[in-house]
Amino acid sequence: MKKEDIKQYFLTILQKEKDVSAGIAAIRTLMEILRKYSYKTIQGLDENLKMGVEAMQETNCPVAAINSGCELFRRFITFTKLDTETFDECKEIMLNRGHLFIKNLNEAKGKIAKRASQFIVDGSKVLTHSRSRVVLQTLKEAAKQNKQFEVFVTKSAPDNSGEKMCKDLKAANIPHTLILDSAVGYIMEQVDFVIVGAEAVVESGGVINKIGTYTMALCAKEMNRPFYVLTESFKFSRLFPLNQADLPDTYKYTPDMRKQDISKLNPLVDYTPPALITLLFTDLGILTPSAVSDELIKLYL
Repeated sequence: MKKEDIKQYFLTILQKEKDVSAGIAAIRTLMEILRKYSYKTIQGLDENLKMGVEAMQETNCPVAAINSGCELFRRFITFTKLDTETFDECKEIMLNRGHLFIKNLNEAKGKIAKRASQFIVDGSKVLTHSRSRVVLQTLKEAAKQNKQFEVFVTKSAPDNSGEKMCKDLKAANIPHTLILDSAVGYIMEQVDFVIVGAEAVVESGGVINKIGTYTMALCAKEMNRPFYVLTESFKFSRLFPLNQADLPDTYKYTPDMRKQDISKLNPLVDYTPPALITLLFTDLGILTPSAVSDELIKLYL
């Protein structure tokens, strides 16, 4: 597949399937590259998969989720290449492992939702940021259990994705209130806890997520409110930022933005350090931030 074909395949998934994240769409795109690869060398296949990742990075989609998901996927399927004698056997095993990987991804949100929904009880007031698919599924799961609770959602500039989250909550008959991003400090004293998603989880147990997440975590810490992160394990990334400046520009700005003077632009994501996070709810279990590095090592063994 050529670069432009890869980009088009990737973007078509996102356009046609609104509830598919960029990370999962990227992994499905790598599977398509694997299926269509017709040469007979492992090196050539590796190069094609790398080129596929580069092509998707050139789109205006979140790079954090693309990078972490694709890196883990490539590690997972290519681990087999030393176990077979012929390329065709190797490719078949890779495809089977790829299907297994995607199957696990599709089940991940349900596992997280079941674990996290237990923390929502009658009368809970929950604050969330932007629009996270796994957070939405968790709230729906709690509502199915006939729990009565209220959700506060930040508008989440610049794309105002919180408005879409509110529409989803309304469709699920979940009481909700849309608030300004600048009202996080004001509303924090009224809520019981915060739940957010993540675009990536780094080695320290910190998270990269939509801009404003760090501010929300600081407010939660100051007012002694639990700050929970809901995320699939494929977003675990071998990255170790120490502060906001350590985040790569490719994570903070889209390719179109990087053509401009980025010193004048607002970043799209920020970094929330592990000290501000209470627990991470993942498909691997409920983790403390300090446990993430151990789980990351297991994923790459």
